[in-house]
Amino acid sequence: MAEIIQKDGTWIFDGETVRIVPGKDRGVGLLRGTLGEITVPLGALAGISLEAGRKSGRLRLRLRDGADPLLQLTAGRLEDGSDPYRLTVENDRSGVAEYLVDEVRNALLLDGVESGPVDRFLLRGPAVPITVSAGDGTVFFDGERIRLEWNWKTEESKSSGGARSLELGDLESVEWRSAAGLENGFLRFRVARSPASVPAKYDPHAVELWGFKKDPLMALAGAAVVARLPHPYAAASSASAPAGPAPGPALATTPLSAPAPADAAGPAGGDDPDALLRRLRELGELHQAGILTAEEFATAKQAVLKRL
Repeated sequence: MAEIIQKDGTWIFDGETVRIVPGKDRGVGLLRGTLGEITVPLGALAGISLEAGRKSGRLRLRLRDGADPLLQLTAGRLEDGSDPYRLTVENDRSGVAEYLVDEVRNALLLDGVESGPVDRFLLRGPAVPITVSAGDGTVFFDGERIRLEWNWKTEESKSSGGARSLELGDLESVEWRSAAGLENGFLRFRVARSPASVPAKYDPHAVELWGFKKDPLMALAGAAVVARLPHPYAAASSASAPAGPAPGPALATTPLSAPAPADAAGPAGGDDPDALLRRLRELGELHQAGILTAEEFATAKQAVLKRL
């Protein structure tokens, strides 16, 4: 087991999952604290890296596209303080961080985990029921129905219609944007035949966000809904699959595209040719010493060769 404890959180890897527990430091954003502990299965990971800095480094988990409903909704637009997959590492703990990185990477190689997209969510998303108030409204979601209520700051043309209730089956998609500069953000529940050009300020199916402290929590509400909608890649996977009996639930998911680029080289090593050749030699030594079986060695070797 590998573990690193820092001010803004604790990461624990047991060989099968990465358990992420948010810390109590002031730098930990409201979203991370509210989301709480996350358990990331090894199969959901595309990579891990340690980025060096003058005063501190940063651990970063890279998840496979489509594995997490929160990342599916926010599409890399979360600020550092809100991103649960980043951890600030003090320089005197960089050795511990490098050990954790090596353990995760070795497990990914030994298990032959692909880094490409998946067509089902491998993380469950925020728990329900969930209620979030921010911007010009409040979102309630109980797992089946969404209710939007307005406050005194809501544009009259939107609030005059009263609260809105939506069933999951009514939705085509969920969209989220954080406020940036002079541009307001929003959480929008897009339904069939809804006009695409209506600003969130006037859209009765959207909450407008102005960049205040509680705004990121709207991403949690949106992710809870996304987790219970059909996966956006499931249709593409079904359409590209050959005709024949449907695979059972125990079969592994086939990636929809080629693996994403490997992590950039860093203090803990990267996927450059020299590092991969060293890894092949290490695997050979482990096999000769009897630590790896012939099957484990063949699987790990194949995973390394794919990255050369």
